[in-house]
Amino acid sequence: MIIIAILIIFTAVTFLDTTPSTPESESTPRVAVSTFALYDAVRHLAGDKVDLFMIVPFGVDVHSFEPTPKELARLSDSALFIYSGAGLEPWASSFSKIVKALDISKSVELRHLEEAHEAHSGHHHGEKIDPHYWLDMANMVLATRAIEKTLLEILPEEKETVQKNTEAYIRQLESIDRRYEEKLSTCKSKQIIVNHNAFGYLAHRYSFEVHALTGLSPEAMPSAKTMARLIDMVRSEQIGTIFFESFVSDRLISNIAAESGAKVDVLQPLANITADEVEQGADLESLMMKNLQRLSTAMECE
Repeated sequence: MIIIAILIIFTAVTFLDTTPSTPESESTPRVAVSTFALYDAVRHLAGDKVDLFMIVPFGVDVHSFEPTPKELARLSDSALFIYSGAGLEPWASSFSKIVKALDISKSVELRHLEEAHEAHSGHHHGEKIDPHYWLDMANMVLATRAIEKTLLEILPEEKETVQKNTEAYIRQLESIDRRYEEKLSTCKSKQIIVNHNAFGYLAHRYSFEVHALTGLSPEAMPSAKTMARLIDMVRSEQIGTIFFESFVSDRLISNIAAESGAKVDVLQPLANITADEVEQGADLESLMMKNLQRLSTAMECE
């Protein structure tokens, strides 16, 4: 119903506003993306050859975002809309007929819940696929290839530049993967505790376990039994650090820390980033390296 209402409002706004929109340059196609991981890929591949924007504003949780009519009007003026798919943005597929759209989830290796390292908490909320696939660098390589192909359709005159940038970006992704593999193969512990399980792909690729307060939904509330079980786990396994995300309240994870004696740190799942991270010039590589440092400390890696 929310999507239908938004479409009705969007249609009305589009009908009433006859002023033509003006992108930065008439010769520069506008590309809209829904997550930071995709934003990072497009800006590396296309640079200033496209007018790139995140339809989900920086500092806003992707899971709970609903686009406004103003945001939809800007999206409608785009030459290309790239979104994650796999149920992460329920509103996105409704606009695939309005603009040229690319659902990246159709180009990567997805993991079903029965394969994922869920929190063993029973909070599956009806989801069948873990949508956080971009934290597996092998999937980011596949996503980058799909983005390259589609960018070349709207930038045929920039073929050499886009292809050169694609190869450089893929080398960067492969370097991230090697550094994770090297560091996380030396850890004393093979498990982490997080507020919600956005890190199943990462855990699967590097052979550690994720235990979460909730399943894939950051808005779900854990049971008292789950809270007690995780507190016991932190104590018995002598886990020194537990994690939450910048966009999620740390209240519950801090309660576990207070009861168990662990400290709290932040892991960035890269669906979106904060305004502070934008100001600091953060990119996928720098944030993945920060995550690696924090993971290696928490799991006591050499």
